[in-house]
Amino acid sequence: MSRPRIVIVGAGFAGYRTAQILSRKARGRAEIVMLNPTDYFLYLPLLPQVAAGILEPRRVTVSLSGTLPEVKLVLGEAGRIDLDARQVHYTGPEGEGGTLSYDRLVLAAGSVNKLLPIPGVAEHAHGFRGLPEALYLRDHVTRQVELAAATDDPKRCSSRCTFVVVGAGYTGTEVAAHGQLFTDAQVAKQPLRTGMRPRWILLDIADRVLPELDERLSRTADAVLRERGVDVRMGTSVKEATPDGVLLTDGEFVDTRTLVWCVGVRPDPLAESLGLPMERGRLLVDPHLQVPGRPEVFACGDAAAVPDLENPGSYTPMTAQHAWRQGKVCAHNIAASFGGGERQAYRHKDLGFVVDLGGAKAAANPLGVNLSGVAAGAVTRGYHLAAMPGNRVRVAADWLLDAVLPRQAVQLGLVRSWSVPLDTASPEVARVPGRPLGDTPSPGGAGPAEPAKNQPGGEPARSRPGGEPAKNQPGGEPARNQPGGEPVKGSTDAGGKALAPPPDQPEPGPDVAPGPVRRTDRPSQGDA
Repeated sequence: MSRPRIVIVGAGFAGYRTAQILSRKARGRAEIVMLNPTDYFLYLPLLPQVAAGILEPRRVTVSLSGTLPEVKLVLGEAGRIDLDARQVHYTGPEGEGGTLSYDRLVLAAGSVNKLLPIPGVAEHAHGFRGLPEALYLRDHVTRQVELAAATDDPKRCSSRCTFVVVGAGYTGTEVAAHGQLFTDAQVAKQPLRTGMRPRWILLDIADRVLPELDERLSRTADAVLRERGVDVRMGTSVKEATPDGVLLTDGEFVDTRTLVWCVGVRPDPLAESLGLPMERGRLLVDPHLQVPGRPEVFACGDAAAVPDLENPGSYTPMTAQHAWRQGKVCAHNIAASFGGGERQAYRHKDLGFVVDLGGAKAAANPLGVNLSGVAAGAVTRGYHLAAMPGNRVRVAADWLLDAVLPRQAVQLGLVRSWSVPLDTASPEVARVPGRPLGDTPSPGGAGPAEPAKNQPGGEPARSRPGGEPAKNQPGGEPARNQPGGEPVKGSTDAGGKALAPPPDQPEPGPDVAPGPVRRTDRPSQGDA
């Protein structure tokens, strides 16, 4: 008799924890398959520290095959799920199609950047949900400071050194807090014009930072941000984004080349494609994490609307803490569906929250005890080390090195602006030239979608007119000797004859961003 197959879609907090517990309980009696676009679990809470140069990227990633040896990893993105045939159709990383049959299905696809109908945001903002976005932001911020330090134009210097973060929840607050420290450290070695320093602006329509947390934590975070010089503006958001800056809802126009979008998340669109009852984009499940009418289908994490038994009539929030614990309950209930024990209802009380504000500062309330300063910082880092399923020693070593050595403020240019669009169903995968479009698989899941014309590496953000990246963004267009581009200055044609540079191509200089070259078939719109 063949072993039953359990397919887990997604390797975030919920999916990883489900696979981890199931592999222990199954002991080889079931085949556990994990479908995920990457071969790692990403510890999202430490992503701001990657963008700020504290942690190296691999520190916040945990190998799936290395830590889940009993789980079969299939690289790919789910495109269509046939509930009646019990099959998951997916597209692999090289465009190949595949199908996985299942006896039990776990939907733990997670979430993506939340979009709002604000003009220009999809073209000029970048999210913060995946490792590629963190790497891009690290390079981009470093580049802006370097260009600002080299220019003699005060207005241009101010524009490049103004960084706008929208959303004062966990992610936005931590990005602004770490970002201010990061850029201040850069200009200490590479001073800007007299009287100028990097400026970080944190916006939110709420009346306080961290609006979802206890007010005492909010006050602590607000005080730390303002003490560092972060311009905290509550009750304010973005009305329009342009290549040269952002227009705020209070009427002020802020000159900036950097817009970081941290307004929240929305469930992965995969859940909506099933045609099952939903709750604000999340798949409705019962307290046992099963889909009503589909006992073979389980859902947990951000993709599932799980009834909150501690607060009847509501659903558990989309947090890593809930996702991790739901994964454990999901694994127990799947085992119970095969006769291995009794089902459990998901019930959880918050154990407290931690917010890392960089340096020795943090805001935390473990078990309801409010902490700030060094004590909160120690508790916060201790919590992260305990919660990580791997890489603890490496993370601790990076923290120690950061405390005694200066950070390396260099830009590697590995992730370009056009490869991390805000409107994507796969923020964990960067678009690259020649790669089949991973985040929009073909409807049948049998093969790759056709990339849009003139788009290096695939389709543009869906709200982007014209089918191309925003013009003249840092990294926004490929060098002209790349696929789909034109030869760079100094190149030769097939006959060996030197090619002349475009007439409006600027000579290299302190104010010319490295990487992209300017197109000649359309007017310049400045850096995004």
